[in-house]
Amino acid sequence: ADAGFDVWLGNSRGNTWSSKHKTLKPCQKEFWQFRYSVEKELVKGAAFKGLARLGKSRPTPSSFFCSLLAAILMVQFVHLPGINISSKSYFLYSAVMSAASCPFSLRSLLLGCKGTLHQNELLKGPLTQFCRSLGKVCGSAFCYLAGGRIQNQNTSRMDVYIAHHPAGTSVQNFIHWHQMACADQFQAYDYGPKENMKKYNQSTPPAYKIEKTSTPVALWSGGQDKLADTKDMAKLLPRITNLIYHEHFPAWGHLDVVWGLDATEKMYRKIIELIRKHP
Repeated sequence: ADAGFDVWLGNSRGNTWSSKHKTLKPCQKEFWQFRYSVEKELVKGAAFKGLARLGKSRPTPSSFFCSLLAAILMVQFVHLPGINISSKSYFLYSAVMSAASCPFSLRSLLLGCKGTLHQNELLKGPLTQFCRSLGKVCGSAFCYLAGGRIQNQNTSRMDVYIAHHPAGTSVQNFIHWHQMACADQFQAYDYGPKENMKKYNQSTPPAYKIEKTSTPVALWSGGQDKLADTKDMAKLLPRITNLIYHEHFPAWGHLDVVWGLDATEKMYRKIIELIRKHP
């Protein structure tokens, strides 16, 4: 925004900061029945000549296929010419991987049909106070879980960070991530054979072809990212047909991309440069 761009903050995950709707309420089942591709409806007919899509990794066990999820959906489903995307290939393996062998019906019973992993108001206050008093301890915990060095984190802000995490998502998103982990491919939501025939005209969900995405893509990765698998990155890079930029920071963890003290100089300025270079 400071560089003169119009900025729209998309949120297809359905977290704490996207809990309003014109006709539905979070207590209703229908409120949570959304999917990633809903973004296509938001950009159809939009009056703009170019769009740069910046995305950080969404919590998902299928990191290889989902790292470009937000970026690719803007193109694969919308087919808008001239759209340029800047997307970071950060991946996040979540605890859902441990439920890989859990039957679909049992997962639905355990999770329900609305939202999951939302903030716990009973724990939010005490944790915030703890991190306000012991910022370095909280910072060390974050680095232990996500990688990186505490020296590159502003430990005086740890209470603010913990006050906004976790932010939750919809059960449908959660199940979709799990489905892709089990299928080991980047695919549409699996409604089951009967519903798939109605929605996709085939019994199985269609797979998204990363190779067919011609949109310019830029990626950044961290060498100490505990939530990203370097093997996945090695698989992903060759599949991107129009990779215009990739930079790897050996000392970065998963959180340095947004919280790192050197993120502005190392990455953000380059993003702006690339957007201007590929209008």
